[in-house]
Amino acid sequence: MSQFEGALSAQGLRFAIVVSRYNELITSRLQEGAVQTLLRHGADPNAIDIYRVPGSWEIPVVARECANSGEYDAIICLGAVLQGETAHAQHISSAVCSALMQLMMETGKPIALGILTEATFEQGLERAGGKMGNKGSEAALSAIEMANLMRQVGESL
Repeated sequence: MSQFEGALSAQGLRFAIVVSRYNELITSRLQEGAVQTLLRHGADPNAIDIYRVPGSWEIPVVARECANSGEYDAIICLGAVLQGETAHAQHISSAVCSALMQLMMETGKPIALGILTEATFEQGLERAGGKMGNKGSEAALSAIEMANLMRQVGESL
């Protein structure tokens, strides 16, 4: 019986971070958490590219180009879709998450989901480096682990 699990070493890996500017006070903290986590786990700063897009809606198209480029071992997607008085946020977050999952399945490229879907701005801040941790950092950990696991899967087949 063989067992495979991705290591938490970012050495030798390349990452794209696609981050929304909308709700920038939150997303900049998510980005900082992701970058610091990658560096802490051995990533070369020159192996991290950051793509800033207007909002979460635009994340999938840039993530697709990064995934198809062959330049990256994993893509980290960061955004903050906050609930308002209408169902708009639910539609945006659902469509973006579905598009990213479909992209990951089509390309076989790990895409880490760090898009917050909180009810309030304050909740978003709590999950972007506050008492609830930093979901950007968590997304980076997932990207590292999955990039390493996908290498193992490729080598084992």
